Amino acid sequence: MQAYIQVLTNGLMLGALYACIAVGFSLVWGVLNIINMMHGSLIILGGYLTFFGWFHLKINPLIMLLIVPPFLFLFGYVLQYVMINRVIARPVLATLTLTFGLDMILYNFMNVVFEATPRRITMDFGSFSFYDVVLPGDRLLAMVLAFALTGILYWVMRTSRIGRAIVAVRMDKDAAALMGIPINRVYAVTFAISAMMAGVCGVLMAVTFPVTTNISGLLLGKAFAVCVIGGLGSVPGALVGGLALGLIESLSGNWWGPQNAVLTGSVLMIILLMTRPTGLLGKAGYE
Repeated sequence: MQAYIQVLTNGLMLGALYACIAVGFSLVWGVLNIINMMHGSLIILGGYLTFFGWFHLKINPLIMLLIVPPFLFLFGYVLQYVMINRVIARPVLATLTLTFGLDMILYNFMNVVFEATPRRITMDFGSFSFYDVVLPGDRLLAMVLAFALTGILYWVMRTSRIGRAIVAVRMDKDAAALMGIPINRVYAVTFAISAMMAGVCGVLMAVTFPVTTNISGLLLGKAFAVCVIGGLGSVPGALVGGLALGLIESLSGNWWGPQNAVLTGSVLMIILLMTRPTGLLGKAGYE
């Protein structure tokens, strides 16, 4: 019994990080109808910036949470407003190709500047025990921060003016435009929020896992899976999808070996696509 409690705890900690990975990707896909192929690379960029800030400038990773996400917010806003907005009305293949090309540019830029060597912040966060269940300090901190920041994003989306505008554009952009909502600006802010959450995830990953450009595709795949499981365009959907994927992978890794954990998550995603394409919390009718 104790072993299963440990496995479930590990799954929750992993699921919180998955939710943080996917929440920005889900917003862009659900609101802008853009499959952002560079989302994984944005996470890695956040992780690299955090590592080099800690290694060279001796900045605490928690302080980097106040530096890296705002930087990526500005980067995402300019990128969407200047480039992606120009093709957003075209077929989805056009935006897919554009974000794929931007991903290749960012990916190779990071390989040249930072190299592909795995980087991880080696700080002693200690560990905690609760009824013989071991909670590594770094993963526990990442889980708490991921839940807290995802919760803050949900609160902003529900209560702020820009959050309500994003929801209005997601539901009916033509009606939102008639109500005076600046669609292009809302698109840019949505993409910027997605990049900011990618930066948050990059900071958290840098203190828990080795960060390298080689896993950017893996992170993108996790974001896809979480969106399919939880549903597009909503923070609760990303949270539920992330927790579900983390628990499934943790349990299946314990039952059938860690090499089959990703396979189990993929099978679950395919089953949901066949039986409930809107995801666990998605609503029919949203594009």
